[in-house]
Amino acid sequence: MKNSYSFDTIIKRENTGSIKYDLRKEYFGKSDIIPMWVADMDFAIPDFIQDAVIKRAQHPVYGYTALDENFYNSVIDWMDKRHNWKIKKEWIGFTPGVVPALNFAILAFSKEGDGVIVQPPVYFPFFSAVKDNNRIMLENKLIYKDHYYTIDYNDLEEKAKKAKILLLSSPHNPVGRCWTKEELTKIGEICVRHNVIIVSDEIHHDLILPGYKHTPMAAISESIANQTITCAAPSKTFNVAGLASSVSVISNPDLYKRFNSLLDRLHVSRGNFFGYTALTAGYSKGGDWVDELMKYIEGNFKYLESFLNSELPDIHLTKEESTFLAWLDFTETGLTEKKIKENLIFEAGLAFSPGSIFGAGGKGFQRMNIAAPKKIIEKACEKLKKVF
Repeated sequence: MKNSYSFDTIIKRENTGSIKYDLRKEYFGKSDIIPMWVADMDFAIPDFIQDAVIKRAQHPVYGYTALDENFYNSVIDWMDKRHNWKIKKEWIGFTPGVVPALNFAILAFSKEGDGVIVQPPVYFPFFSAVKDNNRIMLENKLIYKDHYYTIDYNDLEEKAKKAKILLLSSPHNPVGRCWTKEELTKIGEICVRHNVIIVSDEIHHDLILPGYKHTPMAAISESIANQTITCAAPSKTFNVAGLASSVSVISNPDLYKRFNSLLDRLHVSRGNFFGYTALTAGYSKGGDWVDELMKYIEGNFKYLESFLNSELPDIHLTKEESTFLAWLDFTETGLTEKKIKENLIFEAGLAFSPGSIFGAGGKGFQRMNIAAPKKIIEKACEKLKKVF
């Protein structure tokens, strides 16, 4: 029998060290705005994760801790049951977050001056991972048509000739695409042809809307897996980003050694036992919770889409297939991005992420986090209506 979880409870997060809430004044110039920018959820974590962390916290010694069999087995079972991907213990490594893992991969598999492909508009730390490590950015811009995004394979083929690495966002943040197996196969085959290593950021892999299916890049074929570093985490899935715990999955022994030896040299491969505990509990018990979460998120998306269609026809929600991040197209309003941002903050009292930070193709868009109780979404929509 499945549990029943409620996502309607409004939780006060002010004065908890929350970036999303406590840094509103610093980032937006005022604090009395609804924060819908940082990609964490305003839902309580599942009780089975909190119980596991509390139980571990009650032990009076917080010493050095190693990953145990429960950790590895929970990751293996989760990937098998949720994504039909059979992995092995010797493929799994620990990283202190997916964004650090992207940087580690760039350091491990390329040198300064090498080309790294990104597919904008995309999660902005992709850009800093390339620039801060003195690599050359190669932009394979997504194609936008009829409020839907696809991949420019011809351009990708050309860029791959000059690249060492592709940073792949799958599912894609911020545009919400859950890439199909066919799309991923084309990407993978291009990278195999040109010996480009795929660093696949799959942090949103569990947040798939009903009717869609996530395919791990490394599950497609042995040849593609042989060139893929998969980065995944429970942080988005169970709202535990503050525990800074994620995993890498690398089946190629040489790539595994090169990647994890770098982590060992930097002394960042241990992590913390609260993170291990939360990950193990989530991946061991969290299937039903995630299913109910995504039904709730789907309801929020449907409400937002219906509201925009009926009340704000000049603002469009791009076709959403995954994540809890709405990608809103404001281009038909005729307003500059500066004016859109000012209206959102100072007139509507809403804090979104401006599209320009996601690179080429993001100008005129805004990213809205809808992982919140429906009452908050309804309130935000009414505020949008009053201004736009």
